[in-house]
Amino acid sequence: MAKKSAIEKNKRRRKLVDQYAAKREELKAIARDSSRQPEERFTARMKLAKLPRNSSKIRVRNRCEITGRPRAYYRKFRMSRIALRELGSTGRIPGLVKSSW
Repeated sequence: MAKKSAIEKNKRRRKLVDQYAAKREELKAIARDSSRQPEERFTARMKLAKLPRNSSKIRVRNRCEITGRPRAYYRKFRMSRIALRELGSTGRIPGLVKSSW
């Protein structure tokens, strides 16, 4: 089980990402648009830099929904390999069968 503080920090980051997503996308579009004036593009980049760092999508870490483990994460199931194996073995994940030969 991961530290509660790490899990909570990641939750706060996700909330900030959702809160600032539209504004970040709008500023990025202005900064990328080559038809605009260079001053306007520069201003958009400066406004983007003033936003909180944790509002960037790249700062969010994928963590297991059950244990909070940050590594060996399966996006499809939103859990780690260990939790996936345990739940799969007990038959709690529909369509998942543990292989044996």
